[in-house]
Parts: sequence; C-alpha cells; structure tokens
Amino acid sequence: MIIAYHVILSAYGFWLPNDPRGSWSDYVRAYEVWKFGAATKVETRRSVAHVAHDREQRLAAKRVLKYPPVVFTGVQARAVARGLAFRVQHSGVEIYACAIQPEHVHLVIGRHRCRVEMLVNQLKGAASQQLRREGIHPFQEQPGVRGTLPSVWANGYWKVFIDDEAHLAKAIAYVEANPVKSGFKPQRWEFVKTFVG
Repeated sequence: MIIAYHVILSAYGFWLPNDPRGSWSDYVRAYEVWKFGAATKVETRRSVAHVAHDREQRLAAKRVLKYPPVVFTGVQARAVARGLAFRVQHSGVEIYACAIQPEHVHLVIGRHRCRVEMLVNQLKGAASQQLRREGIHPFQEQPGVRGTLPSVWANGYWKVFIDDEAHLAKAIAYVEANPVKSGFKPQRWEFVKTFVG
C-alpha cells in the first residue's frame, strides 16, 4: 500500500524533455527546443543528474526557450515555502520533507484522500500565487496574452511511490540532505511534519 510520495517539481527551464542525460518526458512541445533532439525518455527512477552528457547541447537548448530558465533567489524560495505552507494548512496534506533548491523542489508527501497529481498541482499553484502576491514572481514583468504570468514550473513532475517505512525514511533523509549536498544550509520549514509510523 502506498504511504507517501517523493516528488520533484522542476522550475521552468531546469530539466528539458530532451536533456541528453535522459528525462521522463514522452515528447518535446516547443519546436525550437525539439531542434536539439527528441524526448530522451528513460524508465529508471534513479537520478540521472550525474550522467556524463553534452553540456553545451543542453545549455544551447535552454537558450532558445521562450523565457529565461527560472532560478529562485533565497527571497523567492522563502515565498515558495509560504505558498506551500498555506496549501498544507488548508488541505490537510502532510509533508514529511521539503528542500527548495534554486531550480527545483523536493517533497516527500504523505498519502492523502486526493490523488497525488491534484496535490502537486495545488502545491505548485499555491507557490506561484504567493510569488505573485509578494511581487517577486520571476516573470513579473512578462505578462502573457491575457495578462496572466507564465508558469514558474515545468509541465508535470517526477514521482516515486513509497510503500514501506524503510523507503520513506530513506526518501526523507535524501531530501533533507539535498540542500547540503548542493552547498546550501540545511532547511527546516515549519509546515514539515515528522512522520510517525
């Protein structure tokens, strides 16, 4: 039985569907990006971040994106956290670990009455709304056709189903260590709840 999920929310432009290291995407939507190759779907659930690849090709594909890739500042990361906290408070979802990195967010989310896809959309939306409310949305000065701001998030998300407490403990430890491995301080967010088995 599923007890939790480890999800990664990628910021816009962080991990393209045709990343030479592989991706979890089936297709490339934007023609300009597709010119750098078709989707590089992989089946593994292990990280491919450290796989050797053509870095220049990856960066060249990012240069043709419609908007610059999102890289959250520390101030924006705290706003993302406030948005997540708001959604946690109003939905009853339990988050057991959270790491907000400049280009992606790791979450370990407890099983909920809503499907994980709905929870992820709600969490992304709450973080985006908070960035707008505080006037620090990365695309604040680039409203779309109807005056809406482009999404700070990539389409979709990465997820792993967690079905036992040993796997859950490993996922929590991985997410908690993630900022430190990247050279940042450990993160402690008030909305993160300690898992009690």
